[in-house]
Order: sequence, then C-alpha cells, then structure tokens
Amino acid sequence: MSETPKTPILDRVQLPSDLKALTDRELRKLAEELRAETVSAVSVTGGHLGAGLGVVELTVALHAVFDAPRDKIIWDVGHQCYPHKILTGRRDRIRTLRTKGGLSGFTKRSESPYDPFGAGHSSTSISAAVGFAAARELGAPTGDAIAVIGDGAMTGGMAFEAMNHAGHLGKRLFVVLNDNEMSIAPPVGALSTYLTRLYAEGPMQDLKAVAKGAVSLLPETLQEGARRAKEMLKGMAVGGTLFEALGFTYVGPVDGHDLDALLPLLRMLKARATGPVLIHVLTKKGKGYAPAESRPDGGHATNRFDVATGVQVKAPSNAPSYTRVFAESLVKEAARDEKIVAVTAAMPEGTGLNLFAERFPRRCFDVGIAEQHAVTFSAGLAAAGMKPFCAIYSTFLQRGYDQIVHDVAVQRLPVRFAIDRAGLVGADGATHAGSFDIGFMSSLPGMVVMAAADEAELVHMVATAAAHDEGPIAFRYPRGEGMGVEMPEAGVPLEIGKGRIVAEGARVAILSYGTRLAEVLKAREALAARGLAPTVADARFVKPLDTDLILRLVAEHEAILTIEEGAIGGFGSHVAQFLAESGVFDRGFRFRSMVLPDTFIDHASPEDMYRSAGMNAPEIEAKVLDLLGVAVAKRA
Repeated sequence: MSETPKTPILDRVQLPSDLKALTDRELRKLAEELRAETVSAVSVTGGHLGAGLGVVELTVALHAVFDAPRDKIIWDVGHQCYPHKILTGRRDRIRTLRTKGGLSGFTKRSESPYDPFGAGHSSTSISAAVGFAAARELGAPTGDAIAVIGDGAMTGGMAFEAMNHAGHLGKRLFVVLNDNEMSIAPPVGALSTYLTRLYAEGPMQDLKAVAKGAVSLLPETLQEGARRAKEMLKGMAVGGTLFEALGFTYVGPVDGHDLDALLPLLRMLKARATGPVLIHVLTKKGKGYAPAESRPDGGHATNRFDVATGVQVKAPSNAPSYTRVFAESLVKEAARDEKIVAVTAAMPEGTGLNLFAERFPRRCFDVGIAEQHAVTFSAGLAAAGMKPFCAIYSTFLQRGYDQIVHDVAVQRLPVRFAIDRAGLVGADGATHAGSFDIGFMSSLPGMVVMAAADEAELVHMVATAAAHDEGPIAFRYPRGEGMGVEMPEAGVPLEIGKGRIVAEGARVAILSYGTRLAEVLKAREALAARGLAPTVADARFVKPLDTDLILRLVAEHEAILTIEEGAIGGFGSHVAQFLAESGVFDRGFRFRSMVLPDTFIDHASPEDMYRSAGMNAPEIEAKVLDLLGVAVAKRA
C-alpha cells in the first residue's frame, strides 16, 4: 500500500500570517520548497535569480517573526523580492514576472500591501524605514520598520545618510545588512574590506548566546557586568564598529541560511529592541541552485533557462549589442590615447566596461553604487587633464544630476557621459526607463548632447566624445541589439551640432533623434505606398541644434514632425522653441512632436512598451497623415 504524499507546506501558505502556525522544523522545510518554487518560476520568466535565492531563509524568518503588512519589510533595490512575493499572496501570478500585465520584478506599492515601499534603484531602504519609524512615533498606524539592504547597496552614500539620521533619532528600527560579498559585480572599496574583516574576526559576539537573548534575559544584577564584558572583548577585537558609532546596536555576523540562528535572534530582537539595530547577516547569492552558485555574479540576472542544467534560452542574433559596440569603440580610442579613462558605478559588465578593464586595468575605475561620486570623480579626472568616459545607465544617472550641474557643467569640464539604457528598456519597467536624460542634459549650458540612431552612429559618437575637449559631452544609446547595419572600421568625429538627411522627400519632414529612426523609415515606406514620401533626417544632436538643417526643412516642406525616445521637454521642445523664436508659426507652418506619454509605463517587452507609447511605425504614419490633414487617405 503506497503512502499518501504529504501536502507541500508551501501549499498551506497563502499569506505571511500562515507562517505563525508552523513549527521551526516546518519553516525549514518551507524554505526548501520556496527555493525550488523560485527557481521554477524564474526558469519560465527570466529575471533576477541569485539575489532571491540568497535570501530565502531570511525571507521566511522575517515573515515568521514580524507582522506584515503592519510591520514594514522594505527590500532595498527589490530584485531579491521574488520569494517575498510568493509568500505574500502572489504565488499564483509568480510566473507572470516582468511580463506585460504581470508582476513587477521589483517591489511595487500598487501591487500589494505587503510592498510598503517601491524600489528599483539601490540604497533607499533605510531612508524609507526611518520615515516609517518616525511616522509611527507621530501616531501613524504602522508597526516595526525593517530595511533589508545588501552590502553592495551599502556603498551608496544615501544609506549612511539615513543611518546617521536614524542614530540621531534613536528610535526603534531594524536594518538587516545582507552581506553576500557579491552585488551585481564584486563589491569595491573600504566598506567591503571592513565587512570582510568583521566576518574574519568572526564571533566577537557569541551568536548562539545572542540568538537566545542571553544578556537581555539575565537577571538585572548580572546584565551590566555581562554587557561590560562583551564590550571589552569587542573592543579588544575590533575597537568598536562603524555601525555602533552611527548609533546602532550591532548584532552579527550571523549565518543567513541557518534558521536555527535567525529565528531566535529575530524573536529576541523584536521582543527587546528599543533603538536602531543593525543585524549583519551572511548569505550566498544563488544559494541552493548549483548553476547560479557557480556563476561569477551568483546568477544575478538570467533569461529563461532549463532548471536541470541552468542553460539559458537566448534568441539568436546577428547584430552586436549597443553596449558592446560602445565598449569596443572606447577600447580602440583608448589604445590611441592614453589619457582616456573609464568610470562605472558598480556596473562594469552592464556598461561593457569589463572589456575596457581587461585591456586597461589601471585606467578603469568602478566606484561602487555611488553615481554622485562617479560624476564628481570624473570631473576631478577631467580637471587634471584626463579624458574620462563616465558610463552610467540613464535611469541611474538621474541620481548624480546635481553633480552634473554643479561639478561638471558650471566648470565646463570635458567629462564624456556615455548614457546606456536610453529609452524604454522592457521587463525592468518604469524604475529603469531612460526617459528623462534628453531633457535634463540638454537644459544645461555648454553641454553637447547626442543620440545614436544605430550602432554605426554610436561608433562615430564615441570618437566625437573622445576628440571633444571644449566642455562636457553626452551621447545616449538603448539597451539591446543594434540594427545590423554595416559597421565602420573606425569612428570618425562628427561635426558638432550637425545632423544628416537620410531620405529626400516632399511635403512633410520627419526629424528623428535616436533609434526611432528605424521605425520612421518603416513609416516612410507605408506612406510612400499612399503616394506620400516624407523627407527623413537624423538630428544626431539636440544640443547644439542643427538650426541650418531645421530652417532648410521648414523652407522645403509644409510641416515638420519630430520624434524621440524621451519625455516631453527634450528634443521636440528645443525644436519648437527655435521655430517659435524664428517666427515660422506666425506664417502658419505646422509642427508636431512625438514623445513618450506623460506617464510611467509598466514593464513589458520594449516593443509592447513603445506600442503603448504610440511610437512605432503605424503610429508615426498616422501622425504624419493627421498633420497633413489626410487621415482618411487610402493606400495606392
């Protein structure tokens, strides 16, 4: 007689409150099942795998001990939140991760009450947690605030600004430092060395005793002596800790995969803590899934994959990625000019600068998750006569905007900004969209701003930036593969502020800025079938504008349509301002601008996102017809 299979414990968990009824043994089993479910889900959808696998036990422990959603568990960045989503009523949708209409790959307030604070960028969790804690003290109906932040995210200065404030306030707050010695790239800097030393000098606190709350549970007459002994031993070992100097009670390091240590420790701290506490938890990225553990990045991000082998499913491609084209072009320029240096903010592989680092290790700098520092560090390099290329995703460059203004633009320092992931980027959604850099860069006096229409143009723009010493210069390019165009053998510097005519036509001119040019040309084919073939021009520059080109288009056409992969206030706005000042609107000249809609567009494929934004070939065709008053024209 066969034994009836037991119901998986995960099937009994609909919400975190269900964990309260489980024994510690059952919670350990739940962690095993949760890890397997996470691997299974990501194999279907792709996404961030390693970070979530590294916090499975921590996720179980936090939800078993604390009382979400009243208690606010805030995941820094959020790419480790898949196990959290499974336990918080979203298991039935977990295989919709990062797809149109599905779950976000990050925490998102509008998605669940168990996501108290949305994320996508790093180093924000402690600030948010301090806000929740302060609101609680002012009577808001909220419980404990728990920030879970990785060692990589702790390299962001904002985390320390928040800890300094929390220590000053002295209110009850929990910061869980998830130390996996592995952010997206290996962590850099003194903090990483410091954390390693804390780990190496190991049990400066007897964690078995601390986990059971030994000191707190001693009779009061013995507690003070025990505390003095602990402090004396700790002082002998490391001379106190940075975190305690900031006003936190430091507990750790503790094995983040050992629920027998985590559960009693968290229970004790929840019962006893009165002020800010930092819990130093050691984890392994990709834990429990060998293909992820064996990868250099711990399986940080992945396409869909085969669970048994870990082999990823990748679509065949004949075109190089824009990122690789940038990196290889920069390496060639640097081989000719020893003053060229490269700067990245914790994204050497994402920006392609790992290729630069392999060739020129002394001239490549990874500053950690510190975009503000990356920009001003680049300014310092430029002031000293070097030629820095500061390669940062558009969405992350937003974090260094004051430094772009104050430290680069005002001083007219020749920093070269390589702006990756421009435009809509797909599955990472609104937090990662490169929607705003055209506007915020082109508004700055003296800033030269370019956008590549294809990968060949990008090669020339790298050369242009390398040759430009008169002040700051920026060029943007999207995520993903290029157009498959013929590539030049070497980049040739472009004439600053000059665009190009791509196709001659009549009646209407379409002035494109960036990689929508391919869709513009598709729209032109469709319009030509109607007997209307527009002139198509590639602006190349938003600043300085090619005013000669624009005036020529005005003189030879009835109307101009601009298009760009950015929000209102960018290229089209600059063109409209110029046309208005030129007086052409007084003569009845027609102008329209296609920009991203005034909303944050949710995650989907880039194609779906641009379709919802109304910026693909059919929408361009319709816009031209409407502009000319031929909305009902029939195809020839």
